[in-house]
Amino acid sequence: MGDVAARLAEIVGERNLLTGEAISEDYAHDEALTAEPQKPAYVAKPATAEEVAELLKAASEHNVPVTARGSGSGLSGAARPQADGLLISFERMNAVLEVDTGNHVAVVQPGVTLAELDAKTAEAGLGYTVYPGELSASVGGNVGTNAGGMRAVKYGVTRHNVLGLQAVLPTGEIIRTGGKTSKVSTGYDLTQLIIGSEGTLALATEITVKLYPRLAHGATVLAPFGDFGQVMAAVPAILSSGLAPHILEYIDNLTMAAIVYNEKLELGVPDKIRETSEAYLVVALENRETGRLEEDVETVGELLGELGASDVYVLEGNAARKLIEAREKAFWTAKAAGADDVIDVVVPRTAMPQFITKARELAMAAGGGALGCGHAGDGNVHLGIFCKDAAKRKQLLTDIFAFAMELGGAISGEHGLGRTKAHYHAELEDPAKIELMRRIKQSFDPAGILNPGVLFPEGTA
Repeated sequence: MGDVAARLAEIVGERNLLTGEAISEDYAHDEALTAEPQKPAYVAKPATAEEVAELLKAASEHNVPVTARGSGSGLSGAARPQADGLLISFERMNAVLEVDTGNHVAVVQPGVTLAELDAKTAEAGLGYTVYPGELSASVGGNVGTNAGGMRAVKYGVTRHNVLGLQAVLPTGEIIRTGGKTSKVSTGYDLTQLIIGSEGTLALATEITVKLYPRLAHGATVLAPFGDFGQVMAAVPAILSSGLAPHILEYIDNLTMAAIVYNEKLELGVPDKIRETSEAYLVVALENRETGRLEEDVETVGELLGELGASDVYVLEGNAARKLIEAREKAFWTAKAAGADDVIDVVVPRTAMPQFITKARELAMAAGGGALGCGHAGDGNVHLGIFCKDAAKRKQLLTDIFAFAMELGGAISGEHGLGRTKAHYHAELEDPAKIELMRRIKQSFDPAGILNPGVLFPEGTA
């Protein structure tokens, strides 16, 4: 082995370092549609924070670019390594270290999946509420992208649910930020700075997350609307009612048709209503008492009827579960339908009708289409973009992102910029903010080894 490989093997052990043909294709990509797979030169599988620190020291010394990987379920190319780079896979750092029932927190390693954390916390009657739709996703990956998901309307996104980190700087120093306390007003909040930085500032090796009591009873209400504007008008009315849904989603008619077909769903919606519906609203409620839940379901049903729903359907347990699971897999539905890209723009929720209408118009003008669904409660719009011509698609996305920002929104609500959206951000964002981000990056990572090309386009960081 070369000098670099020998040093890396010395740190993690030869069996935990992969090179050459031993590196499988799985390590070459995440789930982004437009990021070409690329195998790294090395894959290291550390078991401790100290090993991560030594790996980063070695990478800095030899100027080897480093990419962190959890489950590889990201959608922005942030987990795609560089050809001459080191991929640090956290698959061995996958322990739930503690479930603290007194403080309602869990302490986990970054490779723990959401499914594993959910199973462990369920034993204590608690749960971690960040639910981005892919239970095989790792908690560390969620920290990297500030993942959100359908439950964000009630519980917030990752940054609202992470209290502290142990993190390794690219210089090899191990730091702790935050902890089990729910408030801190002591200096800069480094926890929040690292969350959402997509592996460009530091690598989280231990994560302290909030837990909530599990509510035993839930119900899902499905409401088809003949007019998309009515769907969007219903959202603030529901949120102002005090019902506090933990899921509030819109799904356009074509996406719903694809979901129903692919998943073979039986939702009980008559053909006549389905054929005249432009979009659907999905409202999920939860409570610790069945009586109160039933009252809330009745209230939301009456409210939806007043707001223009064609009808209201309370889904039975299996149908509700399957619809929510299918909605979580909407990315795969779009991919199977031949989408050329998937975006997750966020705008103020009252601006969603204006944004979606404009995005569809822009897509049609480019000879393509824009279909999808989204988190209606927080303005996060997920669209499958259909536009085969690469040049036209780039201009289309530029126009869509620019319009979102004009409305007070941002390019990404939860997927991150990664490699696939970094150049749009560089083109459209305030140059003063970009320059400030560069200075922050430089202070954390003076050698520039952490995820070059992510957040900042190649050659600009």
